[in-house]
Amino acid sequence: ICFRHPEAPLPLDPQVHAFLEQLRVSGAPPLHTLSPEMARDRARNDAAAMGPSEPVAQKEDVEVPSPGGPIPMRIYTPLHMRCKGLLLYLHGGGWVIGDVGTHDSLCCTLANAAGCRIISVDYRLAPEHKYPAAVEDAFSAACWVLENARQLDVDPARIAVGGDSAGGNLAAAITLMARDRAAFSLALQVLVYPVTNYAFDTLSYRENAEGYLLTRADMQWFWRQYLGEEERGAESYASPLRATDLRGLPPALVMTAQYDPLRDEGEAYARRLSEAGVPVNLRRYDGMIHAFIRRTQQFDQARAAVEHWAAELQRAFCV
Repeated sequence: ICFRHPEAPLPLDPQVHAFLEQLRVSGAPPLHTLSPEMARDRARNDAAAMGPSEPVAQKEDVEVPSPGGPIPMRIYTPLHMRCKGLLLYLHGGGWVIGDVGTHDSLCCTLANAAGCRIISVDYRLAPEHKYPAAVEDAFSAACWVLENARQLDVDPARIAVGGDSAGGNLAAAITLMARDRAAFSLALQVLVYPVTNYAFDTLSYRENAEGYLLTRADMQWFWRQYLGEEERGAESYASPLRATDLRGLPPALVMTAQYDPLRDEGEAYARRLSEAGVPVNLRRYDGMIHAFIRRTQQFDQARAAVEHWAAELQRAFCV
């Protein structure tokens, strides 16, 4: 694991500063003051404002069976296929907001950059479906991909899982679940500013509690929606950082943002993985905020992060 700590905090990226100033001037109410449906509407509007997705060769919407009911998924085929690998992608949104549509642009950009197929999972959301519904959906989706790899024209040895924020939490959780159930193995896990612990006590939570898009109060709101019973937040499939044993998990790419309440728990999980013998590539994006990677048309570092993600997928798949 390789990570550089700056001697002093670096300033907020100018492109991010301009974005946050626009957000402040807009006077939008804090996310944690909204109802789940109002928050979902805002997420859809925000995604639409980011501009159109870049073209891909094909998008196909499918439904796959699972114990919790049919799971909608979207299959992305890039303009130029470079390998028979596949990324199972789990969107962010605090387990409450977001869907395949809100993260369509990121999946299109990433599919083309990596030259591989992506399947985005529309897992069940809280509070209508409490933990562990989202984890079980993500796991069922992964099982379906492994079972249908040949029909998808995918090499079953070249399948990765990844996600951002709550999606990163789900990606980490299903790698633990797959190991615990001896269900399948994966080539790579990609955790982008992941939620890894039901706690709000890190330095990054104190430093970035307010003013950088995602707030401490927002995260407390998300967790309240997600957990049916608060004590379940201590379970490893809800808080992967609390897992007693991280051995035997797939190699990991972990990306964090400097001005993000979740920075420290993501980096702590990367270190725990490394200590357990898991190969880890940890990269912090200085000057960035939570959810930056989706804003490739606004932030130069977002595009660089997507290209790094794509390069890691190519490294894992094209061998």
